[in-house]
Amino acid sequence: MTDALLTVSNLSKTFDGLKAVEGFSCSIAKGKVVGLIGPNGAGKTTVFNIITGFLSADGGEIYYAGRNITRLPPYRIAHNGIVRTFQDLRLIASLPVIENILLARQKQTGEHWPAAFALRKKVQAEERKNRQIALEILSQLGLAELRENLAGALSYGQQKLLTLACCLAAEADLLLLDEPVSGVHPNMIEKMLALIAQLAASGKTILFIEHNLEVVMQASDHVIVMDAGRKIAEGRPEAIKNDPEILEAYLE
Repeated sequence: MTDALLTVSNLSKTFDGLKAVEGFSCSIAKGKVVGLIGPNGAGKTTVFNIITGFLSADGGEIYYAGRNITRLPPYRIAHNGIVRTFQDLRLIASLPVIENILLARQKQTGEHWPAAFALRKKVQAEERKNRQIALEILSQLGLAELRENLAGALSYGQQKLLTLACCLAAEADLLLLDEPVSGVHPNMIEKMLALIAQLAASGKTILFIEHNLEVVMQASDHVIVMDAGRKIAEGRPEAIKNDPEILEAYLE
């Protein structure tokens, strides 16, 4: 893959003597949708956690847009342009939908209390702008009518969309999606696939973990296969889908 936005080189991570990730390398090209697949325990989410700074690597390096981000904390990585979703969603259930999105906006002047008082007019103008952006994102995802509903009152599929909305609110260029369609209704799967395609067409880059192989083959430009912490194969979806050895050993 050329024009790499993200380059992961020889990544490793061990937990209590167990090699969760070993010698993992990959390149993610700008504007592409890349599926990361493999059996449970293959190390996929660990790779996500290391890329986004939630875990430190034992070895290896990560470059984003040409900059080494290997040991940056999560908030710095997010500020640089990488955001993610989690399997457990991590929404604030007791807050309205729109407030969850507003919290995802980055580098807000009002986050620093001296500025909140000294630059009150600027903060107010920024808040109005952020609310308008949040409403536009909700409209894009078909959630505008639910903006004042509590996040915890949404259906599971709608909550998945809301986590994606929070990623979009951060205005990152690289989105890491952890099982974006797992457990949702088939109609919501089609909606999510359309959104992923739309985001890629707009210039976003997407790396996603998913166990639904039909979704992976339909959505991905490129597929990476992991097992036991290692990358064992990668290529176009058609090549992965038609490899009998991979299908028999890891995907059935």
